[in-house]
Amino acid sequence: MSDLPRKAVTRTAKLAALPLGFASRATWGLGKRIGGKSAELVAREVQQRTADQLFKTLGELKGGAMKLGQALSVFESALPEEVAGPYRAALTKLQEAAPPLPARTVHGVLAERIGEHWRDYFLEFEDTPAAAASIGQVHRAVWHDGREVAVKVQYPGAGEALLSDLAQLSRFARLLGPLVPGMDIKPLIKELRDRVSEELDYELEAQAQREHAAEFADDPDVVIPQVVHQSDQVLVTEWIDGIPLSEVITQGTAEQRDRAGQLLARFLFSGPARTGLLHADPHPGNFRLLPPAGEKASGPAEDQARGPAGAWRLGVLDFGTVDRLPGGLPRNIGDSLRLTLEGEAAAVYGLLREEGFVKESIELDPDAVLDYLLPIIEPAQVEEFAFTRGWIREQAARIADPRSPAYQLGRQLNLPPSYVLIHRVTLSTIGVLCQLGATVRLRDELEAWLPAFVAESAQPEEALKFEEDSEFPQAPESEQAAELTSCAGDKGEQAGEAVQT
Repeated sequence: MSDLPRKAVTRTAKLAALPLGFASRATWGLGKRIGGKSAELVAREVQQRTADQLFKTLGELKGGAMKLGQALSVFESALPEEVAGPYRAALTKLQEAAPPLPARTVHGVLAERIGEHWRDYFLEFEDTPAAAASIGQVHRAVWHDGREVAVKVQYPGAGEALLSDLAQLSRFARLLGPLVPGMDIKPLIKELRDRVSEELDYELEAQAQREHAAEFADDPDVVIPQVVHQSDQVLVTEWIDGIPLSEVITQGTAEQRDRAGQLLARFLFSGPARTGLLHADPHPGNFRLLPPAGEKASGPAEDQARGPAGAWRLGVLDFGTVDRLPGGLPRNIGDSLRLTLEGEAAAVYGLLREEGFVKESIELDPDAVLDYLLPIIEPAQVEEFAFTRGWIREQAARIADPRSPAYQLGRQLNLPPSYVLIHRVTLSTIGVLCQLGATVRLRDELEAWLPAFVAESAQPEEALKFEEDSEFPQAPESEQAAELTSCAGDKGEQAGEAVQT
């Protein structure tokens, strides 16, 4: 591959080959079974071949195709083991690596965006990328002042590829169903399309990263790299070493996995309260487990199980997709969770109807709604909860089984647009916690950071302090809605200006 494939007809043909390839392998499998091979063995071979094709196609195309692959990778823990097993390795690869662009293409982007003498900015620059993602790849380098940096270079034609891929994937989302059984892919693709302009805008990404880095500068648990330089299609940030979360999942000690899970939950819930921003791309490739301050990470995760587990820190990367929440996470989420835990069925139902989760034309039994929600929020009912693949599979089976009452009720619920990204981030984070197999004190984080989860008078001092000092104070619901609308409008204008320039 010499460049990012950009011709729509080429990309469409590759994407269309995914479901067609699955169909042909199913026919091949039937022939093998007729020839005497066991159904279990044939199924495993078919799934493995499908996984190989999925990675090869989505990884080579990058763009929206790879973005979908990354989004799906965090949900594999919810699939039955006989389905999830063959896909796990292939999808995990998408989180950390993809076929790289050639050095000459990268050099061309740097010359165009930084200047012909771009090498003067660096003491060293590694042509081989350290990581590759859906719209860009990262190169390790040394800035002219001696700092180790990560240089994120956007693929030429990434915007065109993103829109083309997601449009095509949306057309045959139903055909992609066999690749990830039990998952409705079309709404996910739509949400990814809605975020294209933001993810392509490195100025917005740099701004979000700067705000996080400033807020978490003295945090003992979370590390955010500083932005060093930003221009169109190029973003330079400080380099951080650490163990990729995907490696912690597969090789980390129980203590490392628990610590990573606790910090991931803390970052998810504290971020909006402290910055007014929600990091909205929580797949393992965007996180590192860092050793205690002053120590260097080296070697595989199992070789680094030294020092107290509580001293390990979480490094957070990639702020290309964020949700702007000026008042933090909506208070209605905290209210609904608290009331659900208290068994207040009528009150919960009233809040869900008020927020649009239950449409006016629908009438549901409040007690049935409560029964539907309680198993999902089980992690918040206890002091600490062990997230496992088995638990999330039980939840997925309960909600996805057409014979289940939960399935019938779930089909009648609605997800308001303002909650779509929050919902996906929460589900994705739960998926990662289950991949980690982490035992987490989730309730502690909810009490500390989620507005209205506890009564105002009982809120932890730490959360109250951030609320008092925050540039984004809690507003009455009507004012909060106005702020969100205004902020969304401002962001749209910013993105428009960036495109025009």
